[in-house]
Amino acid sequence: MTAMAAWPLATEAVARLERQVSRHGVTVNDRTVVWRRLGQGAPLVLLHGGHGSWLHWVRNLEALAQHHEVWVPDLPGYGDSDSPAGTDIDGLVDATRSSLDALVGADTPVRLLGFSFGGLVAATLAARRPAVTRLVLLGPAGHGGVRRPRGELQAWQDLAPGSLQWSASMRHNLQMHMLHAPDSVDDLALQVHGQSCLAARFHSKKISRAGGLQQVLDVYAGPVLLVWGEHDVTGDPHAVGPQLTQGWPQRALEVIENAGHWVQYEKADTVNALVRTWLQ
Repeated sequence: MTAMAAWPLATEAVARLERQVSRHGVTVNDRTVVWRRLGQGAPLVLLHGGHGSWLHWVRNLEALAQHHEVWVPDLPGYGDSDSPAGTDIDGLVDATRSSLDALVGADTPVRLLGFSFGGLVAATLAARRPAVTRLVLLGPAGHGGVRRPRGELQAWQDLAPGSLQWSASMRHNLQMHMLHAPDSVDDLALQVHGQSCLAARFHSKKISRAGGLQQVLDVYAGPVLLVWGEHDVTGDPHAVGPQLTQGWPQRALEVIENAGHWVQYEKADTVNALVRTWLQ
Protein backbone atom coordinates (compact mmCIF):
# COMPACT_ATOMS: atom_id res chain seq x y z
CA MET A 1 0.00 0.00 0.00
CA THR A 2 1.21 3.52 -0.74
CA ALA A 3 2.94 4.97 2.31
CA MET A 4 1.85 8.34 3.59
CA ALA A 5 3.53 10.66 6.08
CA ALA A 6 1.12 13.59 5.96
CA TRP A 7 -0.07 12.93 9.52
CA PRO A 8 2.87 11.49 11.53
CA LEU A 9 0.99 10.48 14.71
CA ALA A 10 -1.72 8.78 12.71
CA THR A 11 0.90 7.06 10.55
CA GLU A 12 2.45 5.59 13.70
CA ALA A 13 -0.98 4.45 14.93
CA VAL A 14 -1.48 2.55 11.68
CA ALA A 15 2.04 1.11 11.89
CA ARG A 16 1.36 -0.06 15.45
CA LEU A 17 -1.74 -1.94 14.30
CA GLU A 18 0.24 -3.43 11.41
CA ARG A 19 2.67 -4.88 13.95
CA GLN A 20 -0.16 -6.67 15.76
CA VAL A 21 -1.67 -8.46 12.78
CA SER A 22 -0.31 -11.34 10.74
CA ARG A 23 -0.28 -10.87 6.96
CA HIS A 24 -1.38 -13.60 4.55
CA GLY A 25 -1.23 -13.42 0.77
CA VAL A 26 -3.32 -15.98 -1.13
CA THR A 27 -2.90 -16.36 -4.88
CA VAL A 28 -6.05 -17.17 -6.88
CA ASN A 29 -5.65 -17.54 -10.66
CA ASP A 30 -2.30 -15.73 -10.58
CA ARG A 31 -3.73 -12.81 -8.61
CA THR A 32 -2.98 -12.29 -4.93
CA VAL A 33 -5.48 -11.28 -2.26
CA VAL A 34 -3.86 -9.99 0.93
CA TRP A 35 -5.52 -10.73 4.27
CA ARG A 36 -4.65 -9.77 7.83
CA ARG A 37 -5.54 -11.78 10.93
CA LEU A 38 -5.85 -10.85 14.59
CA GLY A 39 -7.26 -12.67 17.62
CA GLN A 40 -8.58 -16.13 18.40
CA GLY A 41 -12.02 -17.73 18.39
CA ALA A 42 -14.76 -18.25 15.84
CA PRO A 43 -13.76 -16.68 12.49
CA LEU A 44 -15.15 -13.21 11.78
CA VAL A 45 -14.56 -11.63 8.35
CA LEU A 46 -14.58 -7.84 7.88
CA LEU A 47 -15.05 -6.43 4.36
CA HIS A 48 -14.23 -2.76 3.76
CA GLY A 49 -15.96 -0.22 1.53
CA GLY A 50 -15.17 1.31 -1.84
CA HIS A 51 -12.08 3.58 -1.93
CA GLY A 52 -11.16 1.69 1.22
CA SER A 53 -8.82 -0.92 2.62
CA TRP A 54 -8.54 -3.12 5.68
CA LEU A 55 -7.93 0.11 7.61
CA HIS A 56 -11.61 1.00 7.40
CA TRP A 57 -11.67 -1.19 10.56
CA VAL A 58 -8.83 0.61 12.33
CA ARG A 59 -11.04 1.33 15.38
CA ASN A 60 -12.72 -2.06 15.45
CA LEU A 61 -10.09 -4.74 14.90
CA GLU A 62 -8.67 -4.91 18.39
CA ALA A 63 -12.06 -4.87 20.11
CA LEU A 64 -13.57 -7.57 17.89
CA ALA A 65 -10.42 -9.70 18.10
CA GLN A 66 -10.99 -10.08 21.85
CA HIS A 67 -13.71 -12.63 21.04
CA HIS A 68 -13.00 -13.74 17.46
CA GLU A 69 -10.30 -14.73 15.02
CA VAL A 70 -10.72 -11.69 12.81
CA TRP A 71 -9.85 -11.94 9.11
CA VAL A 72 -9.78 -8.70 7.14
CA PRO A 73 -8.72 -8.44 3.49
CA ASP A 74 -7.78 -5.71 1.16
CA LEU A 75 -10.48 -6.66 -1.33
CA PRO A 76 -9.28 -7.38 -4.88
CA GLY A 77 -8.38 -4.08 -6.51
CA TYR A 78 -7.72 -2.32 -3.20
CA GLY A 79 -4.77 -1.79 -0.90
CA ASP A 80 -2.10 -4.46 -1.21
CA SER A 81 -4.24 -6.91 -3.20
CA ASP A 82 -4.03 -7.40 -6.94
CA SER A 83 -6.95 -6.30 -9.11
CA PRO A 84 -9.57 -8.93 -9.95
CA ALA A 85 -9.79 -10.42 -13.42
CA GLY A 86 -12.93 -8.45 -14.36
CA THR A 87 -14.69 -5.22 -13.53
CA ASP A 88 -17.92 -6.66 -12.10
CA ILE A 89 -18.74 -7.83 -8.60
CA ASP A 90 -18.71 -11.52 -9.51
CA GLY A 91 -14.97 -11.77 -10.06
CA LEU A 92 -14.26 -9.79 -6.91
CA VAL A 93 -16.56 -11.99 -4.80
CA ASP A 94 -15.16 -15.20 -6.30
CA ALA A 95 -11.57 -14.17 -5.54
CA THR A 96 -12.53 -13.13 -2.02
CA ARG A 97 -14.33 -16.41 -1.38
CA SER A 98 -11.56 -18.59 -2.83
CA SER A 99 -8.84 -16.85 -0.84
CA LEU A 100 -10.91 -16.96 2.37
CA ASP A 101 -11.60 -20.68 1.93
CA ALA A 102 -7.88 -21.29 1.42
CA LEU A 103 -7.19 -19.64 4.78
CA VAL A 104 -9.97 -21.04 6.99
CA GLY A 105 -11.37 -24.00 5.02
CA ALA A 106 -14.34 -24.04 2.66
CA ASP A 107 -16.63 -25.72 5.20
CA THR A 108 -15.60 -23.60 8.18
CA PRO A 109 -18.48 -21.47 9.51
CA VAL A 110 -17.74 -17.76 9.45
CA ARG A 111 -19.51 -14.58 10.43
CA LEU A 112 -19.45 -11.74 7.92
CA LEU A 113 -19.36 -8.01 8.63
CA GLY A 114 -19.42 -5.68 5.61
CA PHE A 115 -19.31 -1.91 5.28
CA SER A 116 -20.72 0.13 2.36
CA PHE A 117 -19.64 -1.57 -0.90
CA GLY A 118 -18.23 -4.29 1.32
CA GLY A 119 -21.75 -4.79 2.66
CA LEU A 120 -22.97 -5.68 -0.81
CA VAL A 121 -19.93 -7.93 -1.25
CA ALA A 122 -20.62 -9.60 2.11
CA ALA A 123 -24.29 -10.20 1.30
CA THR A 124 -23.37 -11.63 -2.11
CA LEU A 125 -20.76 -13.86 -0.52
CA ALA A 126 -23.26 -15.05 2.10
CA ALA A 127 -25.71 -15.96 -0.66
CA ARG A 128 -23.04 -18.11 -2.36
CA ARG A 129 -21.08 -19.62 0.55
CA PRO A 130 -23.12 -22.11 2.62
CA ALA A 131 -21.13 -21.78 5.84
CA VAL A 132 -22.02 -18.19 6.84
CA THR A 133 -23.73 -18.19 10.22
CA ARG A 134 -24.46 -14.48 10.72
CA LEU A 135 -24.29 -11.35 8.61
CA VAL A 136 -23.84 -7.73 9.72
CA LEU A 137 -24.12 -4.90 7.18
CA LEU A 138 -23.06 -1.34 7.99
CA GLY A 139 -24.44 1.30 5.62
CA PRO A 140 -24.57 -1.31 2.85
CA ALA A 141 -24.49 -0.39 -0.83
CA GLY A 142 -26.86 -1.85 -3.39
CA HIS A 143 -30.12 -0.91 -1.65
CA GLY A 144 -31.30 1.20 -4.58
CA GLY A 145 -32.80 3.90 -2.37
CA VAL A 146 -32.48 7.67 -2.51
CA ARG A 147 -29.14 9.16 -1.52
CA ARG A 148 -28.83 12.28 0.67
CA PRO A 149 -25.66 14.10 -0.43
CA ARG A 150 -24.37 16.94 1.76
CA GLY A 151 -22.40 18.52 -1.08
CA GLU A 152 -20.14 17.88 -4.03
CA LEU A 153 -16.99 15.82 -3.62
CA GLN A 154 -13.68 17.34 -4.70
CA ALA A 155 -11.36 15.74 -7.25
CA TRP A 156 -7.99 14.81 -5.77
CA GLN A 157 -6.41 12.49 -8.34
CA ASP A 158 -4.27 15.20 -9.98
CA LEU A 159 -3.06 16.70 -6.70
CA ALA A 160 0.27 15.83 -5.10
CA PRO A 161 -0.33 13.32 -2.26
CA GLY A 162 0.41 14.93 1.08
CA SER A 163 0.22 18.48 -0.28
CA LEU A 164 -1.95 21.09 1.42
CA GLN A 165 -4.43 21.03 -1.47
CA TRP A 166 -4.63 17.23 -1.45
CA SER A 167 -5.10 17.10 2.32
CA ALA A 168 -7.81 19.76 2.12
CA SER A 169 -9.66 17.70 -0.51
CA MET A 170 -9.42 14.58 1.67
CA ARG A 171 -10.81 16.50 4.63
CA HIS A 172 -13.64 17.97 2.56
CA ASN A 173 -14.62 14.61 1.09
CA LEU A 174 -14.63 12.91 4.47
CA GLN A 175 -16.96 15.61 5.79
CA MET A 176 -19.25 15.46 2.77
CA HIS A 177 -19.49 11.68 2.42
CA MET A 178 -18.08 9.65 5.28
CA LEU A 179 -18.40 11.37 8.67
CA HIS A 180 -21.05 13.56 10.29
CA ALA A 181 -19.42 15.58 13.06
CA PRO A 182 -16.60 17.95 12.05
CA ASP A 183 -14.38 16.78 14.90
CA SER A 184 -14.67 13.20 13.65
CA VAL A 185 -12.47 14.20 10.72
CA ASP A 186 -9.27 13.74 12.70
CA ASP A 187 -5.75 12.89 11.57
CA LEU A 188 -6.33 9.14 11.75
CA ALA A 189 -9.41 9.38 9.54
CA LEU A 190 -7.43 11.51 7.07
CA GLN A 191 -4.56 9.04 7.12
CA VAL A 192 -6.76 5.99 6.51
CA HIS A 193 -8.87 7.67 3.86
CA GLY A 194 -5.95 9.20 2.02
CA GLN A 195 -3.85 6.05 2.07
CA SER A 196 -6.77 3.91 0.96
CA CYS A 197 -7.83 6.23 -1.85
CA LEU A 198 -4.35 6.22 -3.33
CA ALA A 199 -4.32 2.41 -3.50
CA ALA A 200 -7.90 1.92 -4.80
CA ARG A 201 -8.10 0.62 -8.39
CA PHE A 202 -11.46 -1.16 -8.51
CA HIS A 203 -14.39 1.09 -9.47
CA SER A 204 -17.35 0.27 -7.26
CA LYS A 205 -19.63 3.29 -7.69
CA LYS A 206 -21.79 1.95 -10.54
CA ILE A 207 -22.08 -1.44 -8.85
CA SER A 208 -23.04 0.14 -5.52
CA ARG A 209 -25.78 2.24 -7.09
CA ALA A 210 -27.18 -0.46 -9.38
CA GLY A 211 -29.13 -2.26 -6.64
CA GLY A 212 -29.08 -5.98 -6.01
CA LEU A 213 -28.82 -6.03 -2.21
CA GLN A 214 -32.42 -7.15 -1.71
CA GLN A 215 -32.00 -10.04 -4.13
CA VAL A 216 -28.90 -11.52 -2.52
CA LEU A 217 -30.30 -11.03 0.98
CA ASP A 218 -33.38 -13.00 -0.01
CA VAL A 219 -31.12 -15.93 -0.94
CA TYR A 220 -29.35 -15.90 2.42
CA ALA A 221 -31.48 -17.54 5.11
CA GLY A 222 -29.41 -16.65 8.19
CA PRO A 223 -29.73 -13.80 10.70
CA VAL A 224 -28.93 -10.31 9.37
CA LEU A 225 -28.25 -7.11 11.30
CA LEU A 226 -28.47 -3.90 9.26
CA VAL A 227 -26.86 -0.81 10.78
CA TRP A 228 -26.82 2.78 9.58
CA GLY A 229 -25.68 6.08 11.00
CA GLU A 230 -28.72 8.34 11.15
CA HIS A 231 -27.01 10.89 8.88
CA ASP A 232 -25.67 8.41 6.32
CA VAL A 233 -25.58 10.24 2.99
CA THR A 234 -25.75 7.01 0.96
CA GLY A 235 -29.34 6.33 2.00
CA ASP A 236 -32.11 7.08 4.46
CA PRO A 237 -32.09 4.24 7.02
CA HIS A 238 -35.64 5.01 8.13
CA ALA A 239 -36.83 4.36 4.58
CA VAL A 240 -34.44 1.67 3.36
CA GLY A 241 -34.14 -0.29 6.60
CA PRO A 242 -37.80 -1.32 6.91
CA GLN A 243 -37.89 -2.29 3.23
CA LEU A 244 -35.07 -4.77 3.83
CA THR A 245 -36.27 -6.13 7.18
CA GLN A 246 -40.08 -6.20 6.96
CA GLY A 247 -41.42 -9.74 6.83
CA TRP A 248 -38.06 -11.24 7.82
CA PRO A 249 -38.03 -12.08 11.56
CA GLN A 250 -34.32 -12.98 11.39
CA ARG A 251 -33.39 -9.48 10.23
CA ALA A 252 -32.89 -6.56 12.60
CA LEU A 253 -32.32 -2.83 12.06
CA GLU A 254 -30.27 -0.42 14.17
CA VAL A 255 -29.87 3.31 13.50
CA ILE A 256 -27.03 4.97 15.41
CA GLU A 257 -27.55 8.60 16.37
CA ASN A 258 -25.14 11.40 15.46
CA ALA A 259 -23.22 9.26 12.99
CA GLY A 260 -22.56 9.40 9.28
CA HIS A 261 -21.72 6.74 6.72
CA TRP A 262 -18.43 5.48 8.21
CA VAL A 263 -20.33 4.56 11.33
CA GLN A 264 -17.84 2.01 12.71
CA TYR A 265 -15.19 4.74 12.82
CA GLU A 266 -17.30 7.64 14.07
CA LYS A 267 -19.12 5.58 16.73
CA ALA A 268 -16.61 2.79 17.21
CA ASP A 269 -17.48 1.88 20.80
CA THR A 270 -21.20 1.70 20.01
CA VAL A 271 -20.68 -0.40 16.90
CA ASN A 272 -18.15 -2.71 18.57
CA ALA A 273 -20.53 -3.44 21.45
CA LEU A 274 -23.50 -3.89 19.10
CA VAL A 275 -21.61 -6.31 16.86
CA ARG A 276 -20.25 -8.34 19.77
CA THR A 277 -23.74 -8.72 21.23
CA TRP A 278 -25.28 -9.68 17.88
CA LEU A 279 -22.62 -12.23 17.07
CA GLN A 280 -23.00 -13.93 20.44
